[in-house]
Amino acid sequence: QVQLVESGGGSVQVGGSLTLSCAATGYTGRNYYMGWFRQAPGNEREVVAAFYTNGGRTYFPDSVKGRFTLSRDKARNTLALQMNSLKPEDTAMYYCAIGGSWVRWSSPDEYTYWGQGTQVTVSS
Repeated sequence: QVQLVESGGGSVQVGGSLTLSCAATGYTGRNYYMGWFRQAPGNEREVVAAFYTNGGRTYFPDSVKGRFTLSRDKARNTLALQMNSLKPEDTAMYYCAIGGSWVRWSSPDEYTYWGQGTQVTVSS
């Protein structure tokens, strides 16, 4: 059984930083994507970062590029999302997900496994 558990969410002021962590267990695929997505009320779910296990390539949309980074602990199969220079528009529920090697990294509909999410609130 695949389980993804996110942690590290919370409240932070504009310009602050947070680190989210995703712990994945039970997935036996060899090459796959681990992604971070977010969804604010009334908005569609959108990608904020993705990591491809074959080669360790990372992907970021323009909205977070230069502010968010990823780090993976392969032994523990965790993926940390470091978020810096946070803005009010970063406020959302953040989700971790796993998708097979065939997915488009930015497409939430193509990911198979999802965590329950962790809330991030950025206030001014």
